[in-house]
Amino acid sequence: MTKNSLGLEKSPAQTTVCVAMSGGVDSSAAAVLLKQQGYNVFGLTMDLLQTPYCPEGKSSIQDAATVAAQIGIEHRFINLKNEFADNVVNYFTSSYLQGLTPSPCIMCNRHIKLGMLADKARELGADILVTGHYARTETTENGVELHRSNNLKKDQSYFLFDVEKRNLQMLRCPLADFSKDETRQIVKEAGLEIYQKADSQDICFVAEGKYAELIKKMHSDFQDSPGDIVTTDGKIIGCHKGLIHYTVGQRRGLGIGGNIGILYVLKLDTEHNRLIVGGIDELKAKTVIIDQINWLGENIPHEFEINVKLRSRQSEIPAHIRFLENDEAEVTLLNDFYGAAPGQGCCFYQGTRVLGGGFIRK
Repeated sequence: MTKNSLGLEKSPAQTTVCVAMSGGVDSSAAAVLLKQQGYNVFGLTMDLLQTPYCPEGKSSIQDAATVAAQIGIEHRFINLKNEFADNVVNYFTSSYLQGLTPSPCIMCNRHIKLGMLADKARELGADILVTGHYARTETTENGVELHRSNNLKKDQSYFLFDVEKRNLQMLRCPLADFSKDETRQIVKEAGLEIYQKADSQDICFVAEGKYAELIKKMHSDFQDSPGDIVTTDGKIIGCHKGLIHYTVGQRRGLGIGGNIGILYVLKLDTEHNRLIVGGIDELKAKTVIIDQINWLGENIPHEFEINVKLRSRQSEIPAHIRFLENDEAEVTLLNDFYGAAPGQGCCFYQGTRVLGGGFIRK
């Protein structure tokens, strides 16, 4: 029997597909496409947000239920509020207190959306889990591979590098070849008013980007204490308003007067409550150490050259990877890169394929 469009040797009608429905345009379009192709589709929506991090108007559960009813598919809910708090929100706020720049969307994809939700989808009999991510999945003789989207402006493959390999085998992303306008058109042509819904611009659990306020709510004993801004030679040149307000590579908002020149945040020294700053040359990273490595390829080489992406909005650069002990690797950057921030993800790309990655430790 020939394989269907999702790579299974079943007819579409015999293939049970779970669509992770967020109530937004992208996941709604994915559900419409699979329904139109004749698959046995049901929607599954996560209930994640709770006090004190449920920004007004952020819950989209009803939107997802409305879409499911309109296109004629079964719809289920899964309450993951506590799991989301532990694996994403607490991770996010605690990372800032440690002087790190966290990657909450990467953690949510690994533990929640393509972790616990994937487990629930299996429990409900799903063969395939579909999301609205702009990334590409390919079925090969070695299993499912994760690739960059053909739409580079919308590509979200960076945020998926930490997904467990067993869950990747279940994942399909049907929007890889679509622009956002095309995605909206799919939803509009299906008669769904949600096609007009705006894209989310902020982290879902942070109201208007005010993450410092969330940290204070979540950590009642936290003191947002001012401290010294110092250069790498120890010279005090100003006062910061609290380390949680800064990240490595930041240039604006430092509040440093005088004719000192352009300075950037180099390090958040939480032990001494100091903000270390320096010039552009001091910001350049030559080598970074990453840990918590997740490998999505086949055999793991000891050393290899590959492209890496160290921040979601920055371009890939070539690098030499050397694996170390304790699930770590040394990443030697072969092109200039400025502002490698501890806590951010380092995604491995071999051509368009994502081979995994890790998190910058130093």
